[in-house]
Amino acid sequence: MYIVTGGAGFIGSAMVWKLNQMGIDDILIVDNLSKTEKWKNLVNLRYEDYVHRNQFYKLILEGDDPFKTDAVIHMGACSSTTELDADFLMENNYRYTQMLCRFCLNHDVRFINASSAATYGDGRFGFDDDHDGIDQLQPMNMYGYSKQLFDLWAKRGGVLDKLVSLKFFNVFGPNEYHKDDMKSVICKAYKQIGETGEMKLFKSYKEEYPHGGQKRDFVYIKDCVDVMWWFLQNPDKNGIFNIGTGQAREWNELAKSVFSAMNVDQNISYIEMPESIRDKYQYFTQANMDKLAAAGYDKPFTSLEDAAKDYVQNYLAQEDPYLKS
Repeated sequence: MYIVTGGAGFIGSAMVWKLNQMGIDDILIVDNLSKTEKWKNLVNLRYEDYVHRNQFYKLILEGDDPFKTDAVIHMGACSSTTELDADFLMENNYRYTQMLCRFCLNHDVRFINASSAATYGDGRFGFDDDHDGIDQLQPMNMYGYSKQLFDLWAKRGGVLDKLVSLKFFNVFGPNEYHKDDMKSVICKAYKQIGETGEMKLFKSYKEEYPHGGQKRDFVYIKDCVDVMWWFLQNPDKNGIFNIGTGQAREWNELAKSVFSAMNVDQNISYIEMPESIRDKYQYFTQANMDKLAAAGYDKPFTSLEDAAKDYVQNYLAQEDPYLKS
């Protein structure tokens, strides 16, 4: 049995899709569907059962492993970088992850956790996923801090060599449609360009970056789940790892790739950035991918242009845009 928490969410449902691609459907999905549209991510997937996160929490607290679990792929969390309820993030992102980790350690179950590149803050300490440097990182929002706390807990508890914690950079791709304001810019741009023929990007407030020249490490969801599958197949590989392409690209380049995939003439305008996020805005992110390569992962990552083309033409432009098993 593979347990995927957040299994109806973006990365979680994509991981269920990957497991299905590998012939696995003995999967328990844990999530909180509530009144969201996340359920649509599950329609095309194969899985054994669904359990609400609160019920799952109670089952795990009993101490036994009623599921005969092979692995827990923990993608369930509040992923909003603008969430202001710090107590909620402490319980939902930090304490819940602690509990699941202890369960896996006690039952010799593979544990793969979603950390985040948001732990790197403004990047002043770099983007290296070595264990020695995580203590000095200063996340710029409570979401990033909630992820940082678990990595620190695992390090101080001496268990980083018994689990995998993945620092995802700017992930985009199918099955993110329910995320409202947290959808990727590519997802938002497709609709914006389709309706207006124009794409809006934030102005820059630093001289060294032109408007739209701010850079991010954009990584395709299909590459992310390939990495997670590799970790499932290599249980001796453990620790904190970055998941990005290792190449920072401009927002202008991302915009160009969307216009090209849509076969629409490029038309970009630059708008003021809200003052509420200006002092927390990251102008540059780029994952150091040396550690993953040294561990033995050698599959190339999809280029921004090829990933945007696949996402736009094979998903966003389709009547049924969801990943299909």
